[in-house]
Amino acid sequence: MENDFIKKAIIPIAGLGTRFLPLSKVVAKELLPLIDKPIIQYVIEEAKMSGISEIIFVLNSQKKQVLDYFKKSPKLEKILKERKKENLLKEIKNLEEILENISFSYVSQKKPLGDGQAVLQAKKLVGEEPCIVLYPDDIIQSKVPSILQLSQIFKTSQKPIMALSQVEKEKLPFYGVIAGEKIAYRLYKLKKIIEKPSIEEAPSNLAMVGRRIITPEVFDYLKKASFNQRGEIGLADVLDKMIQDGKIIYGYEIEGKWLECGNKLDWLKSHLYLSLKHPEWGPKLKEFLKEIK
Repeated sequence: MENDFIKKAIIPIAGLGTRFLPLSKVVAKELLPLIDKPIIQYVIEEAKMSGISEIIFVLNSQKKQVLDYFKKSPKLEKILKERKKENLLKEIKNLEEILENISFSYVSQKKPLGDGQAVLQAKKLVGEEPCIVLYPDDIIQSKVPSILQLSQIFKTSQKPIMALSQVEKEKLPFYGVIAGEKIAYRLYKLKKIIEKPSIEEAPSNLAMVGRRIITPEVFDYLKKASFNQRGEIGLADVLDKMIQDGKIIYGYEIEGKWLECGNKLDWLKSHLYLSLKHPEWGPKLKEFLKEIK
């Protein structure tokens, strides 16, 4: 699969990270580790594998440490060379290779006014072309990157499309849930988006995952959007408004393992899952778990 259409990605990271307090007072939640690399690196790696060449971060002043992570470290590399720490130097070089052919830029969201308002801040850098919005709270392990899966649908539809995944009934109140008409394998034409419905209100068991391809028309709607009851402009709210206006928006049930990192428990579960699957450390950790039972 190739991605000839989507080259730019918006990554909103301006949130306060309140679910990770007090740690998030000093460390951006996007830099919390999953095995031996931060959450945000998994998203960047997926973008790289999917042909994305430009990353646009939407951040606040306290999140610039995320940008620092992706900068080169010549002083550190010099010290590692002098101390002949070849293995550690290799780790640094591996990160630099991942970042090759990707440009990074950022815009600011001064107040946490919702992900829709955050995405709107990137409009000038995106220009008049489609782009993907990536939420680093969600890591997706799959043979074909989820971005590429969505891109293949966009290739023929040229309409906004969001990633979907089935969730258990009792978990539906924690997600945005869609009502849709199934029109092909894993593909739905959306009829409604309901944010955090009660179990009784939920129109399906298909929840939105943190990957959305949006078009210039979505930005037009974002410009006109009003703040919701929470004092925010939500991207899901705007997409639902478009649906009610008769605009076509698709949802695709992605193939792969969805790992969440939006709160402490989900992050710990994802960290444990990936650690136990690690080819080098997984077997040792499994033995350790047997010892502490």
